[in-house]
Amino acid sequence: MLQKTVGIVLHVLKYNDTSNIVEMYTELSGRASFLVTVPRSKKATVKSVLFQPLALIEFEADYRPNTSLFRIKEAKSFSPFTSIPYDPFKSAIALFLAEFLYRAIREEAENRPLFAYLQHSILWLDTCKISFANFHLVFLMRLSRFLGLYPNLDDYHAGDYFDMLNATFTSVRPQLHSSYIQPDEAGRLLQLMRMNYETMHLFGMNRTERARCLAIINEYYRLHLPDFPILKSLDVLKELFDLVFHEFGRNIY
Repeated sequence: MLQKTVGIVLHVLKYNDTSNIVEMYTELSGRASFLVTVPRSKKATVKSVLFQPLALIEFEADYRPNTSLFRIKEAKSFSPFTSIPYDPFKSAIALFLAEFLYRAIREEAENRPLFAYLQHSILWLDTCKISFANFHLVFLMRLSRFLGLYPNLDDYHAGDYFDMLNATFTSVRPQLHSSYIQPDEAGRLLQLMRMNYETMHLFGMNRTERARCLAIINEYYRLHLPDFPILKSLDVLKELFDLVFHEFGRNIY
């Protein structure tokens, strides 16, 4: 059955000389895999260049029962990017977040609130001009709400530890495991949880603190999601943000 929907590109894998497998998170059916023919002419109805990390694609696919790989018939950009593909820092963020979502989201069912959150966030990053260095941190903390992983903030008091395994703040250092963070970092994590895209530039964080927060978030997801890895694009993102700080002094901070 042919069906039109919108999808967010998470991962592209070469299948053979004529086709790629594209993993997308779609508005109508959640996470799904699609077979995309590599175009051999300029008149092709599906162009490979569309399938960039986090790109929003409007497409028609042949959804057949008893299969997990659907063939895309037609595709076009749903909302063309104006800055992400052309800004090396935004491109690095998009690459990292696409890999993160590819590993974190396994839901093969419709989830309109999650899709709306992802779409809004991606378009916000594309249109933002300054002070987006905390974007990926805020994005990942707010994403945890949709995955049922958001920490319990109700019992926080200054000086608490954060128990990552049990997703809660505690005044007593956990004794039965080592997956916790010290009070000073726990307070910084709480600060991060209270940020949103519009206010995150008001919270001062240096690059060392930002890198540490990202490492904690990655470890937190690893503790709560089966087979969640240390992401390869994490090091690329850190190196690029160090470069911009040392050499360019750009106002992404």
